[in-house]
Amino acid sequence: MSERVQYPCANGVERTWGQHFLRGLMLLSVALLLATPAGAERLDVARFSAGDLEGWKSRSFAGQTRYRLEIQDGRQVLHAVSSASASGLYREATIDLAKTPYLRWSWRIGNLLATQDERSKAGDDYPARVYVVFSRGPLLWRTRAINYVWSSHQPAGSEWPNAFTANARMVAVRSGAAAVGQWVHESRDVYDDYRRAFGEEPGEVSAIAVMTDTDNTGQAAEAWFGDIWFDQAAR
Repeated sequence: MSERVQYPCANGVERTWGQHFLRGLMLLSVALLLATPAGAERLDVARFSAGDLEGWKSRSFAGQTRYRLEIQDGRQVLHAVSSASASGLYREATIDLAKTPYLRWSWRIGNLLATQDERSKAGDDYPARVYVVFSRGPLLWRTRAINYVWSSHQPAGSEWPNAFTANARMVAVRSGAAAVGQWVHESRDVYDDYRRAFGEEPGEVSAIAVMTDTDNTGQAAEAWFGDIWFDQAAR
């Protein structure tokens, strides 16, 4: 999946998405504060289990990955199906990592991809991704992202620069076939991941995105995503 359209630095599409983030920061900040009780440790971003897609928007890069809510294993989740396509769902949200640094989510994939090198442009496809996007002030070219991916071949725990832009880093949270077809719960300290990846303190998170993409390899993939949230304490 080509990253260059997602991180504002070079073309009109990039600038448009970055502008969406900046316009939404104040409104989303107010909305999240109203929706979260004072002192709460959990800040919900995706409530798929409640059938809630409010605030989620689609962005297509090559064709359309199909996303829909469905019941899976007794709960409502987001189901993604990609066939030589790459489109994602994203939600603008203002998250202060100094207060809620830990990202939690669950996911499941139906298959791996036969790609030779996920670190190359030709192999930059993943059955499941969760993006965390950072906007560092009014300079749109400074927008950065961490891509948490279910890798088909890279070892779990490995990290590398995105093949399309230096503003994004890839993190293989899960890898290989051992858990294909199973629900897996993940937890990441995004604050520490950002400092390690970019060598500086992170700004506020400005958006979260999910994606199943197969445009570069021309293959097909299927994934499911559970709820996504940030909280304060390590577990």
